[in-house]
Amino acid sequence: PASRLPGFPAKSHGVQTVAVQGIKFAPDQAPGKGMIEVTDSIRLPENEIQLDFIRASGPGGQNINKVSSAVQLRFDAAKSSALSEEVRTRLKQISGHRMTADGILIIKAQRHRTQDRNREDAIERLVALIRQAAEKPRPRRPTKPSRAAKQKRLSSKRHRGETKRRRRSVPSATEDA
Repeated sequence: PASRLPGFPAKSHGVQTVAVQGIKFAPDQAPGKGMIEVTDSIRLPENEIQLDFIRASGPGGQNINKVSSAVQLRFDAAKSSALSEEVRTRLKQISGHRMTADGILIIKAQRHRTQDRNREDAIERLVALIRQAAEKPRPRRPTKPSRAAKQKRLSSKRHRGETKRRRRSVPSATEDA
């Protein structure tokens, strides 16, 4: 049929796993052995990414129960040969609940109406996460508050204490007698 996407079966029931298409290949790699270029030093092998097509949640009209347009991307960061240990550690911190205890990063993309756009969106989000993890954080340089800042803080504390002291009720002379 004309409505069929190339490389996909005519009927899609449940979850399908396919190879990543329409990605930026590294110049030294053939399209059959695709590499997704994340940074100059990090290239993800295409076979380390698993894409599953699932039904999207939310409104969808007539096709809601027929078309699996949402994409669930799975990337096993724990076993990936492309990531160094420090990038892997930072990726785990950045990804939060999207990474399982086994080190598998799961990204669900369902912003768009088509499988292709959702596939591209999921890959772009994975690449953005890995790029963010690849950046080394600047080391924190400990600082001390200046003498003026300390004096200002203490004077404001004295001022607040004085204000609260004035709010207290003063015992009247008739109660003592």
